[in-house]
Amino acid sequence: MIVCQEQNGYRFSLDAVLLAGLTRIRKNDRIIELGTGCGIIPLILAYRGVTGHKITAVEIQPELAELAQRNVCENHFDGRIEVHRLDFRQAAPALEAGSFDLALSNPPYRKPGAGRLNPDAQKALARHELSATVFDVFEAARRLVPTGGRVALIYPATRLPNLLRAALDQGFTPKRLTIIHSCPGEPGKLVHLECRKGGGEELRVEPPFYVYDRQNRYSPAMQKLYAEKL
Repeated sequence: MIVCQEQNGYRFSLDAVLLAGLTRIRKNDRIIELGTGCGIIPLILAYRGVTGHKITAVEIQPELAELAQRNVCENHFDGRIEVHRLDFRQAAPALEAGSFDLALSNPPYRKPGAGRLNPDAQKALARHELSATVFDVFEAARRLVPTGGRVALIYPATRLPNLLRAALDQGFTPKRLTIIHSCPGEPGKLVHLECRKGGGEELRVEPPFYVYDRQNRYSPAMQKLYAEKL
């Protein structure tokens, strides 16, 4: 698989691999990614052949949307991935309501004023809540997925209350939670959360996921994820 990225701008991180790998994809899911960057997650899913439907990717930044489309063409996934350059908060004219089963997102997770704002505009928009928040993700997903539809996200563990509040406020019930640790013995750094629109209250907490083992090598779970997903 070929993935072109900006040399100095925003580049995808481990978060994308975790989101693509930990999310349960059902056969024939109609999938949309809200904020696709260079298109890495749709590329991974198309490479795996996980769904019989075209995967939709939405990106607000023109340069990244163009790069995502280039990656789609380079990998000959034109018939599998459709890239839209638009703000997913204003997607109503372009995307039909209730037309997706699963929405994926790695939303910006730093509040404005929290931490150093990256001088690179692409990185700043991707990492800080300058143009969209996790609340915006769930608000958009509420329109795009029907009752029973799902949303899956990666988010900092320290802001889990904010993530849960955003989901519940928009009618999504948290259904499956995985705490992601850098290595055994360290606090959780990230969470992977799957929610269902209009779901029941039961939440499954998965076993901890470790990225590295105690020797600072990729853990068996991470090696398995890379082998299966990439």
